[in-house]
Amino acid sequence: MRLRKRTTRVATTASIAALLAAATLMTASASASAADEQTLAADTLATWQTDGIVWSVEHARGVVYVGGTFDSVRPPGAQPGEREVPRKNFAAFDADTGELLPCAPELSGGGDTVRALKASSDGEVLYVGGSFGSADDTKVASAVAFNTADCSLRKDFRPAVSSFVRAIEVTDKAVYLGGDFVLVNGETRRRIAAFTPGGELLPFAADIDGSVRAIKAALEHGKILVGGDFDVVNGANDHALVALHPSTGATVASYPDWLPRRSAVRSLARDDTNFYVGAQGMGTGIFDGRIAGRLSSGEMVWKDYCLGATQAVLVHRGVLYSGSHAHDCSRTPGGFPEHYNRQHLLANSVRDGHILHWFPDTNGGIGEQSGPRAMVMAGEILWVGGEFTTVNDQPQQGLTRFAPEPDTGAPENPPQLRVADSSPGRTTLTWRAAWDRDDAELTYLIYRDGVHVASRKQQSTSWDRPDMTYTDYVTPGSRHRYTIAVTDGRNASPQSEPLDVTAAAEERSTGGQ
Repeated sequence: MRLRKRTTRVATTASIAALLAAATLMTASASASAADEQTLAADTLATWQTDGIVWSVEHARGVVYVGGTFDSVRPPGAQPGEREVPRKNFAAFDADTGELLPCAPELSGGGDTVRALKASSDGEVLYVGGSFGSADDTKVASAVAFNTADCSLRKDFRPAVSSFVRAIEVTDKAVYLGGDFVLVNGETRRRIAAFTPGGELLPFAADIDGSVRAIKAALEHGKILVGGDFDVVNGANDHALVALHPSTGATVASYPDWLPRRSAVRSLARDDTNFYVGAQGMGTGIFDGRIAGRLSSGEMVWKDYCLGATQAVLVHRGVLYSGSHAHDCSRTPGGFPEHYNRQHLLANSVRDGHILHWFPDTNGGIGEQSGPRAMVMAGEILWVGGEFTTVNDQPQQGLTRFAPEPDTGAPENPPQLRVADSSPGRTTLTWRAAWDRDDAELTYLIYRDGVHVASRKQQSTSWDRPDMTYTDYVTPGSRHRYTIAVTDGRNASPQSEPLDVTAAAEERSTGGQ
């Protein structure tokens, strides 16, 4: 079993022995309050890529399914146009190894896109929604189902949906579709509908005046949570978020004032206690962050006010992972101020919403340039899909993966030494702290004439890199060569360019008459 990665970890086996041997005194630094909040490594696993946008990812029985708007996939490291394999808006990969699998139905026509994937609880059936008119040679209408055992198209689930399907939720008794449609099988169903797992339209009905983007079941609490771009549900003002009765579609809970009028829900997630909302604001300064609410009571637990539209949320082992283009998290504990660099992947504590030290990143990419669009856990591996074309500043399009290990990335912006002060017998060195994508505290190793003489520890982030100092006591007038390296406990930067320093000499007394 893989070990999970702590937000702030202790030193472990050295990866660069000569440097890490000097850090033997490193000790555990995770605070007691955050000891159970463990993030994945920020370094990626080798992952296949798409030539377009990934809108949805799902895991079932050792396979990760990917849906979106793309024509082909290509291996890790391949550039666009290299070694491409045809896959029309749908692809399947081994959940552990990431290898491409032969399951490859072509879903095309209509809007030519797959927007939603959801597996049955036993993993035997994969439900697929979007805007498409055919599955291979079979005429369909924006929603189908496949047997996961052999990737065959099921004959019993063939609803005729009048427009986009953007969300799917599956329970043992029902399959819920949400989207832009107003007709299903010729009957009125305004933006949400429910079917038996075998494809029979159920009487469940709700009148929703705008797109449904996310659905999450909480049957033990008698509700289906629904999020989207709507304002009115069943004749009442219920903006962007509502809870419906699982059998009838009647409103059972409202969340007034949770989201402003120009903010919409793009994603929903849940654990045993809470549900989590990912929001996108329409305009400058409109709420774009995340909300945690109690499943039982509907009470708000916390609210994260980061700006930068949240497209995906996923909860795993006490951490809420999200995809957004966050650029100002100054109102959230642990967050960063407004800056021109956008942070597309974040992790919040489910306990109180504070931002954890986990900062892998993508770019905005193609399309709307929002970066990540979808997330799923496959065992202990987080799969992220979207419209990005780079991850951690390296080329990688459409898909990426994160696991608890390995942590292979050395700290960013390794330090360079300068002389801050020199007086007889004493030299003070200074440098600016580095930062690391998944370790808050770093250790700095100072060398004099090739011999390790000191270690210093410092917490830092990309937006807060304090100046650090070290004072070395040497023979007045002696000449020495200093270098510095920085380690996260597993990975170390190379030693810096050497700094040659001649210590100040003692001032000689001239005497007097």
